[in-house]
Amino acid sequence: MFLASGFIFSCSGDDTKTKNSIVGEWQATELLINNATASDDARFSKQILDFLTERDCFILTFNFKADLTVTTENYSDYLNITRTPLNVPCPMESTTTASTYTYDGSVLTIIDENGKTIIVEVTISGDTMTADASDLDLTNFIDKFNDQGQLIFKRK
Repeated sequence: MFLASGFIFSCSGDDTKTKNSIVGEWQATELLINNATASDDARFSKQILDFLTERDCFILTFNFKADLTVTTENYSDYLNITRTPLNVPCPMESTTTASTYTYDGSVLTIIDENGKTIIVEVTISGDTMTADASDLDLTNFIDKFNDQGQLIFKRK
């Protein structure tokens, strides 16, 4: 009987994740761009993101919780980039924001602490989330590719 009740609790926890597949910690790992049409800034931003991701350094993280709160950690304000040769130490500082969100299976709506609403169409397949970079309305380094490309996030 004890095993049966453990199984029921285990399954009910899985239902929450299935119903709200965005719940979890997501790390930006890749920028998809069209090299033929992308700006130099977008290509350089992709190169930086690839460089950092290869070193297990993630400069943008969303942590979506089941209670419809989201914490964003953005390390891009603290990047120190050397172009030749390319060297980008992983930043140790970040800007952290707490917001609320809704997610209907394809549209993510984030309301930040100032009441600003950000609406993003996202696609989630397993532990991979794709979002249009321009819809995320992020600052600093991220601005360089806000006009083009898709950010790929992996669930941690």
